[in-house]
Amino acid sequence: MSEQELVELFARITDVDEMERFFREIFTEKERDTLSLRWKLLKDLHAGRTQRSIAADYRISLCKITRGSKLLKEPDSLIRNILDEEVKKRS
Repeated sequence: MSEQELVELFARITDVDEMERFFREIFTEKERDTLSLRWKLLKDLHAGRTQRSIAADYRISLCKITRGSKLLKEPDSLIRNILDEEVKKRS
C-alpha cells in the first residue's frame, strides 16, 4: 500500500469509533503512543510552552520537539491552522 492509498483510506473513514478501531488494528501500541505524543507536543507548542519545558515534562530530547516547532512557524502550516480552529472552538 502506498502512502497515497493510506491517506485516501484515512480520508474515507468518517466514523470516530471506526477510526479508533482502524488505529488499533493498523498501528502497534508504541506507534499509537508516538502519534499521541507528537500531537501533545504540537498542542503544547501551539499554546506557547517552551521546548525545554515540554522536553522536561515528557522526558524527551529537544530534537523530538524541533520538527513540530518548525512546522508551526511555517506560514502555510496546516497543523497550525487546525490548532487555531481548535482554540476557537473552545473559546
